[in-house]
Amino acid sequence: MKQEKSNDSVKTRKFIKEFITMTLAMGLAAIAVHYFMQPSGMVVGSISGLSIVLYRLTGIPVSIMTFSINLILLILAYFLIGKEFGAKTVYTALILSPWLALLEWIDKHFGVDPASLFNFPNGTDYWFYMLGFVLILSATQAILFNINASTGGLDIIAKIVNRYLHIDIGTSVTVAGAIICCSAFFIPGNSLYLILLGFIGTWTNGIVVDHFTAGLNAKKRVCIIAEDHQRLQEYIVHELKRGCTIYRVQGGYSKEEKFELQTILTNEEFAKLMERIKEDNIHAFITAGRVSEVYGLWFRHSKSREWIDYSEPTNI
Repeated sequence: MKQEKSNDSVKTRKFIKEFITMTLAMGLAAIAVHYFMQPSGMVVGSISGLSIVLYRLTGIPVSIMTFSINLILLILAYFLIGKEFGAKTVYTALILSPWLALLEWIDKHFGVDPASLFNFPNGTDYWFYMLGFVLILSATQAILFNINASTGGLDIIAKIVNRYLHIDIGTSVTVAGAIICCSAFFIPGNSLYLILLGFIGTWTNGIVVDHFTAGLNAKKRVCIIAEDHQRLQEYIVHELKRGCTIYRVQGGYSKEEKFELQTILTNEEFAKLMERIKEDNIHAFITAGRVSEVYGLWFRHSKSREWIDYSEPTNI
């Protein structure tokens, strides 16, 4: 009974933490759209970019347009994808519009003009807007991917295309983003320079989000050769709660037979392992290399024993 209450408590704390993380992360995404992409007039491949195009053509606020498009995509995803589509994506897709509406209200209430928020000595610096938008949005996407969520919008289109046309999901995102960038041609008077900048921003966004995601998900492949390998095996399995593989190896010079432990650890767990080796004065030969991707089953949190299946990589 106590164990069940403890598990429920862990799940509740996890839900609250992820709920707050998703809400704040989408607030960052709204800032990127409202204060960087929208004032610049460029269209980076995303649902927000398409909303800006439609706003310039119809005058309907970006927040309302974003909400409407995401709502349609979520309904399509429910019927076309079904259970495969996660509730987290539903929440993040719908929370963006309230954030944008809040920023619009703040601007109106305090007399803030997003177009003149940044004063440039030689006119508008479009590269500044593009890089600012890409960095903020990429960081947001990386944070959400780290908790198995996404920003919605373009993700939904990519998943539908991937499911029914059997096109790689990464390619689907790139193609969908490029098509949205092309919609900027319909904005009267929009310059070719801004349209090309939108394409560059779309491409850069993919590169930067991969970099951020790799950093958040980076793990270490640790190889240890030690005479007292059993103590390390016990520590890894029972304390760190990670699996390990044991190999019988032979020294090329000494010809002595020894055992090698191999395991995959997070950076924090690797630091704990090294500290234990130092404290117990265990003589060992250790190599550690960075692992940016893990496929198969992996404990996201070793203490809570929460399984996550990395059989299929998470994409935008």
